[in-house]
Amino acid sequence: MKQRLRAMEKKSSGEGLGVTEVQVQALESKKQDGEACGEIESHHPGYLGSQDTFCVGTIKGVGRIYQQTFADTYSKWAAAKLCTTRTPITGTDLLNDRVPPFFASREMGILRILTDRGAEYCGKLETHDYQLYLGVNGIAYTITKTRHPQTSGICERFHKTILQEFYQVAFRRKLHHSLEELQADLDAWMEHYNSKRTHQGKMCFGRTPMQTFLDGKKLWEEKVGQLN
Repeated sequence: MKQRLRAMEKKSSGEGLGVTEVQVQALESKKQDGEACGEIESHHPGYLGSQDTFCVGTIKGVGRIYQQTFADTYSKWAAAKLCTTRTPITGTDLLNDRVPPFFASREMGILRILTDRGAEYCGKLETHDYQLYLGVNGIAYTITKTRHPQTSGICERFHKTILQEFYQVAFRRKLHHSLEELQADLDAWMEHYNSKRTHQGKMCFGRTPMQTFLDGKKLWEEKVGQLN
């Protein structure tokens, strides 16, 4: 934002104009909007992943349902898996089942994961299943800053999207009698989200998350290749 303000000042001085208070307020507003939407520095796919737990609701005969969510902060590619508990095992299960295997199939990996301070993610490295999984797989770990929307809002925006575009529609259309039945519908929507629905994210520029992910492979090779 500071760079944009300096550029505006330079342009204005060259034209004999001043930067107005309205222009400064507009830039500040854009900065705040970006933070609220969870924008964060991410240089290539796998540079930083964000994981969070979303409370879906209650299904008769099943009970309370949660969704474990992972989002790649660069491409906005996401993965989601339903569960009935919030534990280190369910947090680990999403990663083990759907995230590193996907990255590996594209010859990429995950360098770091960001989560909140939930008990399903935080604990002693020696005894906490989630922490152990990250350690064994060489994935660095970062905890979000309290009351800091730039970090805590990464998955929150995706949860708002999936609530409006999937869950509210799916629950109006049919009754789900099992976790597996709802997961199957969720998987179909996730395929649409990743591969067909265009995204206006900072790095997507109107591409789908999957296309942004694949187009970013060259950046991964350049950045990570320099470290190896």
